[in-house]
Parts: sequence; C-alpha cells; structure tokens
Amino acid sequence: MVSYHTAARDAAEFGLVRMVGVLAATFPLPGLISVLVSYRDYRQPAVVVLVWLALFPVAAWLVPRIRTSGLSSREALAAIAIAITTVTVVGLEQRAHSGPGQVNLAVLGTAWLLILVALSRPARVVVPGALAVFAVHAALLIHATGANLLSLTKLEAAGYILASVVVAFATLRPTVALHASVASRRVALERTSAAEHTATSAVRADRRARLALLEVEALPLLRAIAAGTLNPADEQARALSAQYAATMRRTLTGQRPRDDDQLSWLEPALATARRRGMLVNLQVIGDPGSPPPPIAAEILETVALALTGLAAQPVTVTAVAHTDDVELYLTFGEPPGCVETGWKKAVPLDPPH
Repeated sequence: MVSYHTAARDAAEFGLVRMVGVLAATFPLPGLISVLVSYRDYRQPAVVVLVWLALFPVAAWLVPRIRTSGLSSREALAAIAIAITTVTVVGLEQRAHSGPGQVNLAVLGTAWLLILVALSRPARVVVPGALAVFAVHAALLIHATGANLLSLTKLEAAGYILASVVVAFATLRPTVALHASVASRRVALERTSAAEHTATSAVRADRRARLALLEVEALPLLRAIAAGTLNPADEQARALSAQYAATMRRTLTGQRPRDDDQLSWLEPALATARRRGMLVNLQVIGDPGSPPPPIAAEILETVALALTGLAAQPVTVTAVAHTDDVELYLTFGEPPGCVETGWKKAVPLDPPH
C-alpha cells in the first residue's frame, strides 16, 4: 500500500501539482475581470474584487500542501468554507437587475478548491463539500431569477462543473498512487544497483591492491627460494609463504577465512535484530581491522539504533575497508533511509526523497 505522502511526492513529478496551481491561478480570473468590467451590477464591487483577490493568497497557502501530505482535515474544511463564502458574497452583492452569470462564475472560480480537497481527502469529505457549494449556488440563483427554465439551465451547468471536477480528480488518486508505487520500486532498484556497483568497485580495488602487494613482497620471496638464497624450511620463510598463500586465495576467491572474526563486536546489535525476526547478513570487503573500544562502542550504538528503527526484513551489513578509512553500510528494502558509518565517526543519513 502506498502512503499519500509518497503518492503526492510522485504526483509532483508527473505535473499534477503544477496543473492544480495553474487552475488555481486561472479559474478566479474570469470572475475578477467580469467584476471590473460590469462593476455596476454589484452593490459594493470593491468587496467582490477583494474576495476574488483573496483567492490568490489562499492558493499560495493550500496548493503547496499537495507536495507534502495533502490537505489536512481542517485545511479541507477551510477550503470548502472559502468556496461557500465566495459563492455567497458574489451572489449577495449582485444587484437584482443584473444577470445570474456572476453566480456561475463564482462556482467556476472556486472549483480548484474542491480539486484540492478531492486530491487530499476521501469522498465522504469532498462530496458533501461540493453539495454544499451547489446548494448555496442554487439558493442564490433561484433568489435572483426565480424557478424557471433559465435558472434550471444554470443549475445544470453548475452541477456539471462541480461533478466533473470532483469525479475527475478523485479518480486520479489511485492513478497517482500507482505511479508512486512504480517510482518507489524504480528508486529501490536504482539504489540496490548503485550499492552493488560500489561493492564491486571496492572488491576490484582491494584485489588490485593485494596483487600489487604480492608482486612487491611475495615474488621476491619465491625468487629467493628458487635461487637457493633462502631456505624454504626456514620458519620465517614458511610463515611468510603461508601468509602470502592465504592472501592469494582471498584475492582470487573474494572470501575471507572462516576464523576471521574481526566484526564480532557488532554481534550484540545483530543478535538483537535477529531475535526481532530480521534476517541479517554480514559481509566484509577488504580488511577493516578492529577500531578502538570507544569508537567500536559508538558504532555499535549507531547500528543498534538504526536496526531498531527498521521493520522485520532482510538486512545486509557491509564493511568496506579503504586505505585509510572503513565504511559501514546497512542495505535494506523498506524505509527509513540508511546509515553510513566510519571508524572515526558515526554519521546517520537522511532517508532518500
């Protein structure tokens, strides 16, 4: 299931927020222009102009909410109340001898508020809000023109505007969620691919370094034995030969000896995570060595905190040893984020956007 926060963030990538912003900026303009042109049709045209102008800062307040978590319940009710107020003021300020067109423009000019509600809240919120706007519009229209064929035609047009707006944008919600799901999966795959590429590059760099070390140290040893200048039975020669042979096996196979337990100090955090149902896999690239006890305690606390914040899922703990530094990576599928640590300092990273 995709959260609305993720869906709204992905909707911004598909231009939905931009489209709503354009509607919020353009829908009130016909009503504002009509007031300026036909100001004699209003008792207090300045009041109506102020109402239309007030919708622009309201748009600046509400539209950006779609980029985050959508409108809250209070913000949705405020948007509906603003739409009702706009329709009411425009209708009441209209003179009796003028046509009813301005009331219809008020419905059109406030439709973007219902679009925001439709994108943020369920149908049980947006439908009553649209019906309330329509009811106020109908009362003002019948009061201005009476119950006749013209008023019924105007009501039909207003109902079509409200219904089409609410239905169209409410239908977009599952579509946006689907796009968000696809985008989240794409980001997860890209993150996994990047981690694998980083690990592969580190392995290759480590192997090149080890092969270069063997060339500098192991080959002269073998040449000395072959030339007879070094006794192969010598204890030091045997120890060096065994060490170089183990290094060669590790370089060629990418495996470390089974008795290599350099990250045993992480076991308390890993054991706690396993007891919570997490499948924790530990892997080492290079030779991380052992950090000083205070640094090890700090890293252990950071890793334990990161694992505690995760849901039960497969997690891979990877230690990558460079020439002068060691990095610790936690790789997992579900948020929140990841934690990257070095032997010198533990640095929690923010979740990806």
